[in-house]
Amino acid sequence: MQVILLERVAKLGQMGEVVDVKPGYARNFLLPQGKALTASDANVASFEAQKAQLEARNLETKQEAESLGEKLAGQQFIVIRSASDAGALYGSVTPRDAAEVATEAGFTVDRKQVALISPIKDLGLHNVEVRLHPEVSVEIELNVARSEEEAELQASGKSIQELAAEAEAEAEFEIAELFDDIGSAAADDDNLVEDAPAEEAEADEES
Repeated sequence: MQVILLERVAKLGQMGEVVDVKPGYARNFLLPQGKALTASDANVASFEAQKAQLEARNLETKQEAESLGEKLAGQQFIVIRSASDAGALYGSVTPRDAAEVATEAGFTVDRKQVALISPIKDLGLHNVEVRLHPEVSVEIELNVARSEEEAELQASGKSIQELAAEAEAEAEFEIAELFDDIGSAAADDDNLVEDAPAEEAEADEES
């Protein structure tokens, strides 16, 4: 099926190009989203008549996207999720989640602009592409953690494995200290028992 592109489409072509695409791709994506028109003589003629306006509108939206992209690029957003000790999420982080945390932080991002190949299913730092315009893409970072405190530690460069190892080492240290305290208490009790006969003997001698 031939269509005429009304804007640049990645891996397909530039605005104004007539390209061959699969009918399903055209009907389900290109046509309903206003990215293309069927390449009939009437539509091609219509495009040529509106080409200057479309190019001007594309340039304006591109400039707006570039302005937003300068502020958005490299931003880190925290996403709090429940997860196992190994770091596997009970669920996943989707494009909708990424768009929501960015929007809550004051950036206008639609879930359709978030390019996730597959949902995020692990704790940690994840780079995500945001396509603000057919010609403007930036990367943001999602800090997926179980708490704000864990997110801060991850942001400082510690992985979930390192955090788990530190927690385990701390727990082992606390257990060791507990046994040391118990051992000390037991030793004190033994000393008291040993000292008691000596004290009794001294008392007998004095009497």
